[in-house]
Amino acid sequence: MKIHYISENNSVLNHFLGQIRNVNVQNDSMRFRRNIERIGEIMAYELSKTLPYKNVDIQTPLGIKKTTQIATDLVLCPILRAGLPLHNGFLNYFDHAENSFVSACRFHPNNDDEFEILVEYQAISNLNDKTVLLLDPMLATGQSIVAVHEKLMQNAIPAEFHIVVVIAAPEGVAFLEKNLPDNCHLWVAALDEKLNEKNYIVPGLGDAGDLAYGSKL
Repeated sequence: MKIHYISENNSVLNHFLGQIRNVNVQNDSMRFRRNIERIGEIMAYELSKTLPYKNVDIQTPLGIKKTTQIATDLVLCPILRAGLPLHNGFLNYFDHAENSFVSACRFHPNNDDEFEILVEYQAISNLNDKTVLLLDPMLATGQSIVAVHEKLMQNAIPAEFHIVVVIAAPEGVAFLEKNLPDNCHLWVAALDEKLNEKNYIVPGLGDAGDLAYGSKL
């Protein structure tokens, strides 16, 4: 698996990453969503540099301009619900893309720290021969992403598969490397230190879905 870390050099990306982590800023859910969206825009731009392009002629009011355009069909697929603000950022740049949606959540059958991943709601377009971008702000254990990848691949063979996360734990990255095909791409805005005993990212930022949309039962 090809891994792209994009916050190693100073940029406005690190400014937005600092704000989504800051407990003094997190109480503003609208600002949190907007910052995730802006991070998505930056990551979309960086990812766009690796896509295939084709030469085209554009008619302007004064003549013809030779330029390039993206030469693959894109499908954006956020993991609900936390992936929605990140999806908005990517859709701002890839406004011609198709969109698929899938939900994944941790289920604790014994009401303890052990959990399994439930992949339930899905509205998935035809992914064959297209470039799929799976969007989820947090990569903790990696189990959700692997479960969703397996669901998406049941009836499809994409041209390329990209996974985009804002904050990742090393354990989650290692789990994806072990369980996903070598031709997948992983895009990471920030790599954190570790997972804690409850499998949450440290230092992380907390629960991205709750911070964006409010706590859940």
